[in-house]
Amino acid sequence: MFVPVIMAGGMGTRLWPVSREHYPKQFCTLVGDTTMLQQTMARLVGLDCAAPLTVCNEEHRFLAAEQLRQAGIEKAPIVLEPVGRNTAPAITLAALQAAANGEDPLLLVMPADHLIQNLPAFHEGVAKAEILAREGRLVTFGIVPTSPETGFGYIRRGERIGETGFAVSGFEEKPDLATAQAYLEDGGYDWNSGMFMFRTSTYLEAIHTHAPAILDACKAAMAGVESDDYFLRPEREAFEACPADSIDYAVMEKTDRAAVVPLDAGWNDIGSWSAIWEAQTKDANGNALTGDVLQVASRNSIVSAQKRLVAIVGVEDLVVVETADAVLVARRDAVQNVKEVVGQLKAADRTEHVDHRRVYRPWGDYDSIDIGNRYQVKRITVKPGAKLSVQKHHHRAEHWVVVRGTARVLKGEETIMLTENQSTYIPLGEIHALENPGKIPLELIEVQSGSYLGEDDIIRLEDRYGRI
Repeated sequence: MFVPVIMAGGMGTRLWPVSREHYPKQFCTLVGDTTMLQQTMARLVGLDCAAPLTVCNEEHRFLAAEQLRQAGIEKAPIVLEPVGRNTAPAITLAALQAAANGEDPLLLVMPADHLIQNLPAFHEGVAKAEILAREGRLVTFGIVPTSPETGFGYIRRGERIGETGFAVSGFEEKPDLATAQAYLEDGGYDWNSGMFMFRTSTYLEAIHTHAPAILDACKAAMAGVESDDYFLRPEREAFEACPADSIDYAVMEKTDRAAVVPLDAGWNDIGSWSAIWEAQTKDANGNALTGDVLQVASRNSIVSAQKRLVAIVGVEDLVVVETADAVLVARRDAVQNVKEVVGQLKAADRTEHVDHRRVYRPWGDYDSIDIGNRYQVKRITVKPGAKLSVQKHHHRAEHWVVVRGTARVLKGEETIMLTENQSTYIPLGEIHALENPGKIPLELIEVQSGSYLGEDDIIRLEDRYGRI
């Protein structure tokens, strides 16, 4: 069996306002009814593979673990990158972990934010790549182009290798339109998908040859790895010293073992709102509508309504994305510039690019439904069996009203039980904790009042999720 390596890092700034720093696109539901990460995992059904090895950012660890649990994958290892260093170091961490017990499996590397609509064709491509990988090749999957795309890099096919693929003759940067058209007409060029298959030892030998500094830093980081259940934490200082580079630049463009398997499987990198429009089901007028949307005399537009009714009238080729705290309106041919909005938000020291109004935590989530001078109101949901940290605040007091379920509340030296329509008051500076001992989600309304209401006014004294 081979080991799937799921690359779940990255931020997806071009899909703002749905994708944000603390909730990036791989964890979002963008096409279909499940998240991109969950769709990546579902792609493995029917393949003879081991449990997946996921690589993600430290701050996304609970998102990844919860979404894997929802997909029926529990306690599979998750390697947590202390900082982002691009794909070559991330894959190297995964390879070192895969080889930690002296094993040498094949690795199937897949980004968690791609869409593949033809699963039989994908599985056939994996079978072809496996043959080449077992022969010592570093295999990449080349997407058979359907248009002269200028937003992708290209792979130039070389001589055929048996019946399964081709040697890689070269990698081409993102071309201009005329060059992309020439590639399409030539027929010997594929889009660079960012998916790979190779034997662990083959990859480690290649990274040792072509990018030894990356391998040395990753070895040092994994030598100091700390394990917390299924979370694997490489040593931060060693990994911070690792050069940042992609696997294409670090290995694939330098090795003489590179091979490409052409893949025609309905692939889409979901890199922009226009890409999502292309992937979604459309009405008779070419509109892709999600949520509570009304349209009149509009064509070829994509509308995503998450919280409110959105109506479009007499528009064409538009993107309209509505969330609880932000609305994006853009022409479909200008959506590559959405990342500039994110840049402006960062420059203005705002937070709409970082978090949604609804914020997810390992114990559940909270929604900041109102905020004003010296007060904030949150709707808090705690999962069955979950518990918030034992904590206190220097600048705020809190009122809790239970609206559903049962709450076990630690307040100073006292522990009390609250049910629906019951409430309690947490004075400023009081040590407290909230727990859901029941079988259904606990929902409560929290009213904060005080001189400072920031999330950094939390002094954790005990936490089952290791956040102290």
